[in-house]
Amino acid sequence: MQVILQQTIEKLGTAGQVVDVAPGYARNYLLPRRLAIEATPANLKRLEKIREQFARKAAGEKEVAQQLAERLATVTLTIPRKAGETDQLFGSVTAADIAEALHALGYPVEKRKIQLEEPIKLVGEYEVALRLHPEVTAAVKVQVVRQ
Repeated sequence: MQVILQQTIEKLGTAGQVVDVAPGYARNYLLPRRLAIEATPANLKRLEKIREQFARKAAGEKEVAQQLAERLATVTLTIPRKAGETDQLFGSVTAADIAEALHALGYPVEKRKIQLEEPIKLVGEYEVALRLHPEVTAAVKVQVVRQ
């Protein structure tokens, strides 16, 4: 089944792109969540207008993401955690913890945009990558200290 994507979906395509997907995936996931519309002849005729709207929206989002990346370049997060004598944490620091700390400082970053390969389990200083936009990435220093 062919659909026109309304939003960029990782590993599927970008907004305004016509893609082939399984009918069940389109019917049960993409269409109800308004992530895509059916690629009917009428919708395909409107595709150029739709692509222009997505291009304007994407340019605005990219600009906002770049400004946020510039502000985040100077940010250092300090996250206190209980740790043992060997600096092993009792628990770990996850992307959700980092997102919460960023929100506390006034930076609206969703946890799914934080590129943390595995949870932090040791006391120390780490550099964590943030994917704010498909073309914009930033890095934040995270210091995990003993509580």
